[in-house]
Amino acid sequence: MEIFYASECDGHIVRLTEEESGHCVRVMRHRAGDEVDVIDGEGTLYHCRLIDDSPKAAEAEVLSVVPDWGAHPYFLQMAVCPTKNADRYEWFAEKATELGLDVITPVIGEHSERKVFKTDRLKRILLSASKQSLKGAIPEVEEAVKLSDFIRSAGPDDVKLIACCYEGDSPRISVREALKDYAGQRIIILIGPEGDFSHSEMALAEQCGFRPIHLGPSRLRTETAALAAVAAVYLEFI
Repeated sequence: MEIFYASECDGHIVRLTEEESGHCVRVMRHRAGDEVDVIDGEGTLYHCRLIDDSPKAAEAEVLSVVPDWGAHPYFLQMAVCPTKNADRYEWFAEKATELGLDVITPVIGEHSERKVFKTDRLKRILLSASKQSLKGAIPEVEEAVKLSDFIRSAGPDDVKLIACCYEGDSPRISVREALKDYAGQRIIILIGPEGDFSHSEMALAEQCGFRPIHLGPSRLRTETAALAAVAAVYLEFI
């Protein structure tokens, strides 16, 4: 199933981005009159007929609409410290999109080796992963933020979890146990850098309502831990 992405849709006509137009017309060789499937990145799939096969600005008329296409029954935000090797973070983000999440927030902690993280390339990767895994919604990528600021900004009604390597004031529990009373709230999971969270960051997180969780007995790399957390949520609700 070929999936394309449209940056504009008025309910009757969809307009592909220049990159998607080139892929549709030049690479896949679609021409006016061909039927194509297009997502809007917000969760909707449009089955369309191509009416303008311009390789820079293709347009198609909408034939039918499928809302919440490929959606998952939860809202998951992953706040993950960038890895020293950016490729590892991109790998996590791609695979997490295939499973199902809604927001990725790069957070910069006290022990983070990478203090700057650019999101443009990551957004392109998530677009490709969303199309590949048959999802109408593309996860949002937020700009990097200081970890302590993110912790303080989390809503009081969110399910707030922090995966850490050591026991703090509260015992660590499994993701499944943490979600047993889930009632439709936003789930936020914090994943630390290679050196884990600092004690002051853990203390702040617990003060702000984050519950410490574990991801099993293995010591996991940042990107592996983040993907394991996404998979745990996914498997809990599918």
